Amino acid sequence: MTFLDGPALAAVRPSARQLAWQRLEFYGFLHFGMNTMTNREWGEGHDDPALFDPAALDPDQWVRALAAAGMTGVILTAKHHDGFCLWPSDATSYSVKASPCPRDVVGETAEAARRHGLKFGVYLSPWDRSEASYGSGTGYDDFYVAQLTELLTRYGPIFSVWFDGANGEGPDGKRQEYDWERYYAVIREHQPDAVISVCGPDVRWCGNEAGETRPDEWSVVPRALQDAERIASRSQQEDSAAFARLVRSDDRDLGSLSALAGQTDLVWYPAEVNTSIRPGWFHHPAEDGAVKSADELFGNWLRAVGGNACFLLNVPPARDGLIAPGDVAVLAGLGDRIRSFKARRLPVTATVTSGTPGRVATEWPDCGRTPWEPAAGDPQPAVTLELGAAQAVVAVVIGEDVSRGQRVEHVLVTGRANGSWVPLGACNAVGHQRILTFPRIQVDAVRIRITAARDTPLIARAAVIGAAS
Repeated sequence: MTFLDGPALAAVRPSARQLAWQRLEFYGFLHFGMNTMTNREWGEGHDDPALFDPAALDPDQWVRALAAAGMTGVILTAKHHDGFCLWPSDATSYSVKASPCPRDVVGETAEAARRHGLKFGVYLSPWDRSEASYGSGTGYDDFYVAQLTELLTRYGPIFSVWFDGANGEGPDGKRQEYDWERYYAVIREHQPDAVISVCGPDVRWCGNEAGETRPDEWSVVPRALQDAERIASRSQQEDSAAFARLVRSDDRDLGSLSALAGQTDLVWYPAEVNTSIRPGWFHHPAEDGAVKSADELFGNWLRAVGGNACFLLNVPPARDGLIAPGDVAVLAGLGDRIRSFKARRLPVTATVTSGTPGRVATEWPDCGRTPWEPAAGDPQPAVTLELGAAQAVVAVVIGEDVSRGQRVEHVLVTGRANGSWVPLGACNAVGHQRILTFPRIQVDAVRIRITAARDTPLIARAAVIGAAS
């Protein structure tokens, strides 16, 4: 094997918090607040707190629905651009404590997440259309840090602090220049295990809000990408649900060898793929008939979780404080599809062309086993997964030990059908996990061959997925 100028790239490694985040794979976003009551996507910051009165508010129902879909965490919009806080903030009177429903929605959601075994995270909009100090510089930063500190110190462990770059006008028409480094320092102080996502140094946005993924997703990218969303957010720019369906084709290759040519300052900056179950991010009754199907969302899951990214799915509760029945049914169907896919992992016997036989983990998912490390100089190391008899298969799962970098540059997967090896799929980037799907085919063995790598490949897991009966 020829290493393609790669040892230096393979030396770029994730932090412990990034590794823990990647293994979550699939988690939810809950957009809920004053906008839910006013049927808006973006509030203007002057709605009467008396409007916030969800008659059946039940964060436990929210988390049950997300858990049924197979999610491992939940991020709540503690405050959106309108400035209304879902917790009784000491920094402002514009919160639940001034409403007919003075419940601490952040606290109740955090507790519900813990009860159901999900991680908890928060979104705190940096833009606040209700706060008089917005646009004042340090004065507003003090206000924002005070609210951020409340969220980081009152509600137990936080797995993600999710930022966007929304930066519009405040009450007096001014804009704020955010002190991002100060915000990051506060998070590192109070929640050192939390990833800072999108407008942050740990997790990057995939580049669209339609749940679409790149053909190859690389975790080692130029450091300059960490500033892309902070400088000029390409996320939703107006009060329009239509933006969530746009898919831009720019920046389709962020980390291949050609894309990194000439780059000297690289970081581990993995991708998060996000979309909403509905056209908008907040619940709108007119969209009750436009909920994505379980099959469509399962396709998003396969491409994101199976494309070296994590999948963030927004599910907005309705005005009564409950996730709508149609959304709940879709989430249950999605969970059934994900569980079925994982349960169809076929028992195999793994043999390798070099290295130590049997060291590749054939259970899936499995991040705790010693990876297969082929012998140095092997031109095209391969793992053969023997099925014992011909069976119908539809997918192959491959995962690297990314704690030691992203190394694989190209993989070829073949299946043995009637004694002959036939192509099943191929890809470039693997990373934490790659799921290659293909039309149903009868094979008695699958071979995974590494045809190019940046350094000695470390395959932590491999699996063959059988067809549904």
